[in-house]
Amino acid sequence: AAVVGGLGNRHLGNVAVKSLTTGALFVACALSWPIFLGFLGGTAEAHVVPVLHWVQSGTLAFDWALRVDTLTAVMLVVITTVSALVHLYSWGYMEEDPDQPRFFAYLSLFTFAMLMLVTADNLVQMFFGWEGVGLASYLLIGFWFKKPSASAAAIKAFVVNRVGDLGFMLGIFGTFLVFNTVSIPEILVRAPSMAGSTIHFLGTQWDTMTILCILLFIGAMGKSAQLGLHTW
Repeated sequence: AAVVGGLGNRHLGNVAVKSLTTGALFVACALSWPIFLGFLGGTAEAHVVPVLHWVQSGTLAFDWALRVDTLTAVMLVVITTVSALVHLYSWGYMEEDPDQPRFFAYLSLFTFAMLMLVTADNLVQMFFGWEGVGLASYLLIGFWFKKPSASAAAIKAFVVNRVGDLGFMLGIFGTFLVFNTVSIPEILVRAPSMAGSTIHFLGTQWDTMTILCILLFIGAMGKSAQLGLHTW
């Protein structure tokens, strides 16, 4: 009876966790579509929602803020719609697994990190979402940690992503050095004025915008497994 009762409690717990995470994703999805349709119909404009004051250190200052523009609206729909369907599909896929609460927590963490990434208003906030995606990838790849193959794959993904992160961090440092800001809108406004300028890097003069874009792209290469960083 105790065993049956324990199994019953575990089943109810699993259902509660799945219902909460999946339901929250479908609510987020339902909220994302009107934003996207507003931009699609031309009735919405880009805006920033301040959340909190984050860092003030010398000339380096930035807040935690959520930026919603056309690109963000598209990505919000893609992320929330796909993630909601993945959560729902996982009900059946993970039905026999005893660690369903942990799996759905990792899956929701992944979605949260992606949303933080695409709504970032500055490069440091974007890096937070970037690292969150890397952490969630590591946790999901190594979910069945008792399997040596899963643990090895998770470690490989972690190491390869750190290579990409190094490029991304150098890109952020270089961008702040050149523009004296990490605010994405301010960088985009000032970028045309840097056309034709050069910067000293690794003992060589480089075109400023070219080297900054390459460094930032190395981060994307790591996360999306491209061009040499695909091995994970």
